[in-house]
Amino acid sequence: MRRYGAALLLLLSGAAVLRISLFSDLYLRYVQAGLRVYLVVSGVVLVVLGVLAAVRATTRTYAREHPHEDEDDEVDEGDEGHEVDHAHNHGHGHAHTRTPRIAWLLAVPAAALLLFPPPALGSYSAEREAAQRAAQGVGTFPALPSGNPVELALGQFTSRAIYDSGRSLSGRTVRMTGFVTRGDNGTWYLARLLITCCAADASTYKIRIKGADAPVNDTWVAVTGTCHPKGKLGSEEAWPPVLDATAVRTVKEPANPYERR
Repeated sequence: MRRYGAALLLLLSGAAVLRISLFSDLYLRYVQAGLRVYLVVSGVVLVVLGVLAAVRATTRTYAREHPHEDEDDEVDEGDEGHEVDHAHNHGHGHAHTRTPRIAWLLAVPAAALLLFPPPALGSYSAEREAAQRAAQGVGTFPALPSGNPVELALGQFTSRAIYDSGRSLSGRTVRMTGFVTRGDNGTWYLARLLITCCAADASTYKIRIKGADAPVNDTWVAVTGTCHPKGKLGSEEAWPPVLDATAVRTVKEPANPYERR
């Protein structure tokens, strides 16, 4: 089994990558959509390398188990020569390359990704985000589309609530989708994470919800309501913005759980 260790690790890793990128949209939990093609190519390369490693290990095993198949027609060189040749072959029989034991640790994350893909970042990551300091960028924004409620991303609502000197959210009903994260003293927030490249660089959009009971942490909901002005525009006190909720509805987690720029 050890001689096939490298092949098994490569095949397991390649299968895990293809499982989340080629056969499902689970890769969106960890990276941007544009990186899918690179994941698929990487997975294919790993699988091909795994197959080649398995073939190579099988060939070497066969050669060790049948060392004299090509020597039937050779001239016998005597007992001493036979002993030397036997020792030579015996030495080579134990010189095959084995996978270092520590390398098997790589099988743990690969197997986890293949069988139990980790969920997208949620409330824990959102709660660690410090309050944004932004004493700049205040100005006017384009008018919102007509009709109520207006569908907005959390980033769009946050930008207008904190920086829009034209108060384009005033008197408008909006609807946004995100996951629930709880704060202190019964407060709760609608949150969504933005990733630039992958989950490691995630940043948070978070909106405090007033006027509705908090669902369970990490529940995905669609919240309808109106903006509640807070603090001076562009100041730290204006963050996070507040929404007076009129309706909270549980929804299914979207295929791409992260906010788009």
